Amino acid sequence: MNVLLLGSGGREHAMAWKLSESSMLRDLHIAPGNGGMQELGIMADLDAMDFPAVERYVRRHKIDLLVVGAEAPLVAGIADYFEASEKTNIAVVGPKKKGAMLEGSKEFAKAFMQRHNIPTARYASFGSDQLSEAIAALDKFKAPYVIKADGLAGGKGVIITESKQEAVKTLEAMLKGGAFNEAGKRVVIEEFLAGQEVSMFVVTDGKSYHILPSAKDYKRIGEGDTGLNTGGMGAISPVPYLSEEFQQKALNQIIIPTIKGLTKDEIPYHGFVFFGLMKVGSDPYVIEYNCRMGDPETEVVLPRIKSDLLHLFENLCSGLLSEYDLEIDERAATTVVMASSGYPGSYDTNFEIKGAEADAKWDGVVFHCGTKMSRRKLYTNGGRVLAVTGRGATVEDALKRSYEKVEKITFQGAYCRKDIGADILDLA
Repeated sequence: MNVLLLGSGGREHAMAWKLSESSMLRDLHIAPGNGGMQELGIMADLDAMDFPAVERYVRRHKIDLLVVGAEAPLVAGIADYFEASEKTNIAVVGPKKKGAMLEGSKEFAKAFMQRHNIPTARYASFGSDQLSEAIAALDKFKAPYVIKADGLAGGKGVIITESKQEAVKTLEAMLKGGAFNEAGKRVVIEEFLAGQEVSMFVVTDGKSYHILPSAKDYKRIGEGDTGLNTGGMGAISPVPYLSEEFQQKALNQIIIPTIKGLTKDEIPYHGFVFFGLMKVGSDPYVIEYNCRMGDPETEVVLPRIKSDLLHLFENLCSGLLSEYDLEIDERAATTVVMASSGYPGSYDTNFEIKGAEADAKWDGVVFHCGTKMSRRKLYTNGGRVLAVTGRGATVEDALKRSYEKVEKITFQGAYCRKDIGADILDLA
């Protein structure tokens, strides 16, 4: 099969790495990719949001399967575009626009959960002409206040504050001040849930599904989960506190009702569903849905899948998902993100990276998030630069390998959290 993978981050590098192992693969095309993917496939200078350009590329290179890594093209309707196309006949891994609204609109997702009795935090939603009502609604919630931009905000549209004054300022900034642009024109105020976070993933065709390995990611820039939210500074898999009881509750109360809800609401779905969960006591609650795999969770989930990923995608798109045999590696995987100094605020790029190349003596993979190649040298090209994934018999073993490799990689201004997984080890 000829495959076109859309994306340029660590998630897409992990997908490209896994797809490249498939015996079913003829050519892997990657658009636009990054400095770490060049040895895995054919690089294409394409904008994933330019659907006609993607279509022309698909026709020219006889692409059989389109894999959409990020959320923006899905929310914009790329799967709908290709279904309606009379010029191509291509399978797409990723939901159509209606299904992608589980991530594209927090309000849509909350209403969906409420409609299908899926456990989630109490909430209220408001538009840009309802600032006074939104401020008044804060009195119905206890601190800390959780305020979310309704639309896509690159993982940074969630503000949590103990201060009512700060909550008011946040509402004003979103609804009147243009914070987060279109994404912030509607907001969701949500009850704060105290507990332990966990990410669960399924791949589904709207009827059948497979549960992928669980993960926990670390969003805050600072150690001890302090500072601003980021796209993710590290992740571990499996999650040691994810008991069999909790997994069964998540399956019966959240995963199955979500898939049944999609069917009941006549929402076709072919792709991943990411469940951002909070473990409150022994019970699961949905914090958010994503319509694609997470980043950096993908960098620990895919290394734990033994089965052929392209075979999974073929079965997903041909209605044979229930016949796919998903085999999981029992070993743990952990990833530590190396970021540019200043991220998630302003930062400089174009610094040479050394030490990121493969090491036969090291059990792991360095996935590239924001890099570029120039004159056969590797340079920084983003806020999150590398995701250093180690593998081991336990989470602790895998973390040792991740940090072992981190110590060998250098670039100006390199920063990483030194405490990824530390909370888990304290629990063990």
